[in-house]
Amino acid sequence: MTRIISLIASATEIVHALEMGTFQVGRSHECDFPTSVSSLPICTEPTFPTSGNSREIDRRVKDTLRKALSVYDVFEEVLEQLGPTHIITQTQCEVCAVSLRDVERAVGKRLSCQLKIVSLQPDALDDVWNDMRLVADALGIERKGEELVEDLKQRMHRISGRTQAASKRPRVACIEWLEPLMAAGNWMPELVEMAGGKNVMGESGKHSSWMSWQELLESDPDILVVMPCGFDMKRTREEMYWLTDRPQWSSLKAVKDHRVYVTDGHQYFNRPGPRLVESLEILTEIIHPQASDGGFEGIAWHQLC
Repeated sequence: MTRIISLIASATEIVHALEMGTFQVGRSHECDFPTSVSSLPICTEPTFPTSGNSREIDRRVKDTLRKALSVYDVFEEVLEQLGPTHIITQTQCEVCAVSLRDVERAVGKRLSCQLKIVSLQPDALDDVWNDMRLVADALGIERKGEELVEDLKQRMHRISGRTQAASKRPRVACIEWLEPLMAAGNWMPELVEMAGGKNVMGESGKHSSWMSWQELLESDPDILVVMPCGFDMKRTREEMYWLTDRPQWSSLKAVKDHRVYVTDGHQYFNRPGPRLVESLEILTEIIHPQASDGGFEGIAWHQLC
């Protein structure tokens, strides 16, 4: 019988979107959607405390990687007890989630040779679709994978179609980390463009990149969307001082026009899975509210100023 362990939050969402959730037997410490997975055994944990502010977390991560250590522990005994037929992991980022190297090290020779390790690498939006197909193929439900991808793409097309009549395309900067500053890359520039904005920071298909405060000042976006990786709205609000206390913050056009937005990056934008459709809807609601069906304000985003 199929027994799935997902070690990435987005992969857990993919498994459930493929209607294979009943076969999932284990999860990572970050897998929390749908809420039914909370009862599953946890198979991983960070190797360092995740409390503290953005600067402290960044320092701990860099110190760990500098020592050639893993950012995550994988519980070998739990994996063995669960006896999975499939483990889903990723090679996109060693910081964001458990990596293929972590899993291979943990599995070793302890598990059955029948085990399939499915490794995802979502660098851009097309990669997200391909990863969904990869998971479906590994589970023997290729057609279901194609149907899911087509449905999600059509939903995105309908959302983006509503912004085409907009007379202006505001310049948008998406912030993925607060200290040091990081511009959102990968699939985010694509979503910004689909939502009717013009992306000014971060490159499509490439890892999110560090940037200086001066670069943000010079880009002077019309809209600033803050979505720190792994942070919900509450935690993001608590750390906005990394931006608001900087010199010339009040000189930014987005600040003067009251178009700075705090979002739940953890549940939406940071997860390359089915809810990128909702992420696109959120961006559309922020950038072109007249073209959006609304419904996410106060739940997934709020206006800072």
